[in-house]
Amino acid sequence: MGTKQPQFAVAADLFVTWRDDVLTGEPPTRWPLGTGCLDQIELGPGQVLLLGGAPGAGKTAFTMQLVTDGLRLTPTLRALVCNVEMPPQVLLERQLARLSGVDATTIRQRRLGADEAERIAQAMETLEAITPRLAFVQPPYDLTNVALAADAFEADLLVLDYAQRLEVPGKHGDKRSAVNALMNYIRQFAERGVGLIVVAAVGRVKDKKGRSSYAADGLNLASFRESSEIEYGCDSAYLLIPSGKSDTVTVKHVKNRHGPLEDLTLTFNRALQRFSDAGAGTAWPPDAAGRDQMQAALRELWARTPPAGDKPD
Repeated sequence: MGTKQPQFAVAADLFVTWRDDVLTGEPPTRWPLGTGCLDQIELGPGQVLLLGGAPGAGKTAFTMQLVTDGLRLTPTLRALVCNVEMPPQVLLERQLARLSGVDATTIRQRRLGADEAERIAQAMETLEAITPRLAFVQPPYDLTNVALAADAFEADLLVLDYAQRLEVPGKHGDKRSAVNALMNYIRQFAERGVGLIVVAAVGRVKDKKGRSSYAADGLNLASFRESSEIEYGCDSAYLLIPSGKSDTVTVKHVKNRHGPLEDLTLTFNRALQRFSDAGAGTAWPPDAAGRDQMQAALRELWARTPPAGDKPD
């Protein structure tokens, strides 16, 4: 049995490269994931963004909105999505609803009419333009397959939705140890320069009356299920907390290694699977002024997305 060699780096050996990097004035690469307050969410190569929330809070809808707009805003970005619960077609249909302003149920039941034709066509064009840079992991949903797919697709951004459902190589005594191992693999992805969005379930907490629930005032960084490694392994973490009385959602910022904690206040239009800045006029159906505002926003979105088939510079 060979003797292990100590692994360390002397600061003096790192100093020149580090100093030159700092003095260039070039900040680390950052992928914008939306506009308005959503632009506050920071993600780039080597970073792990953790998203959690109770069942039905909109975690997958929020994640896919960030991914879709990230691909649209950075024409060189490539994203691989591993979703263990929804097929790619359903995920795309939800984005079609968001981008077109056509009810997701109408799209799912294929009841599209002439009134929706133009909006659907333009939203389809927006989605088609990003499809060469978007891929979906197919079963089996294990880390070995995910790693192979990420390498083959040359993914910059990897989405794991959700952490507790993924199979991890090796034998593990319980779910907690499996999730601990998962986070070790996630950090290895990050060390290779891949950015990650990790969706995770949260556990129930006791409310003031001793009842077990997903009480908004009880959710915090320690609420992620199965493992403290999830909390330690991420660079930033958010919890989606619906108000319960309206479509308002607080995106609670519970960890940030690189700056202050900044909560986001959004509205979630479930019919359209769309998150927007709170107070930005997201009522549906919109009045005449709202329709004009929506159409202007959609035109701006489509204008910033290259036509399908165009290659980015």
